[in-house]
Amino acid sequence: MNRRHFIAALLCTTAAPAFAGGHGRLGTWGGINGHTVTGTAEIAGSSVNLLADFVFDGAPDPKVALGKDGVFDPATIMGPLENYAGASQFTAPEGIDTGDYNEVWIWCEEFSVGLAIAPIG
Repeated sequence: MNRRHFIAALLCTTAAPAFAGGHGRLGTWGGINGHTVTGTAEIAGSSVNLLADFVFDGAPDPKVALGKDGVFDPATIMGPLENYAGASQFTAPEGIDTGDYNEVWIWCEEFSVGLAIAPIG
């Protein structure tokens, strides 16, 4: 097998990243409290994915979390939002069933305020 065939075989057998989209429940971002956030969020199993079209205008201390029917759940915080644009992936905390939630949130932990919600269909 020459180098070109090896690389082609490797590319064909490598799984797509989990945040590629299309495998879970999707929702569209909407900014709240004066923020502009666009793009798509996905809940797929225990993963929460911000897809490649995600764009956030920025704020201090943003975290990714879950909510239900307009109520943020602080027990679901998955970690800081490190990239304000593009795809990223988060894992729900141990013991959290993502099926119990119908929203993905961007939450400012420092000021205890919501920045964006993506209602999940």
